[in-house]
Amino acid sequence: MESSFAIIAEPNRRTILSLLASSECSVGEIEHQLRMSQTSVSKHLRVLRDAGFVEVRVEAQRRVYRLRPEPLMEVDAWLTPFRRFWTAHVDALERHLNQMDLPPNKGKKR
Repeated sequence: MESSFAIIAEPNRRTILSLLASSECSVGEIEHQLRMSQTSVSKHLRVLRDAGFVEVRVEAQRRVYRLRPEPLMEVDAWLTPFRRFWTAHVDALERHLNQMDLPPNKGKKR
């Protein structure tokens, strides 16, 4: 079985996960959004389903997919020790922007 990282390394699968993060989708809806063939979408969904990233339910003639958060929580847990590398930079940027104390409209395009 592929690792979670190998599975989400594929760009189309990440896009499918992003779609499902906002709402459940049928295969047809995913096809339409990604402009991919039904065969390709089904192949990616099978990999995601077999790895536990998504689950499916049959609704009349449609298969509706939804995200399962548990595998993503495992990836998130693995990333935890690495967060210090970018958290410090984001915090420093936030402090810098707060110190600049720009007037409300400065820097905004009209």
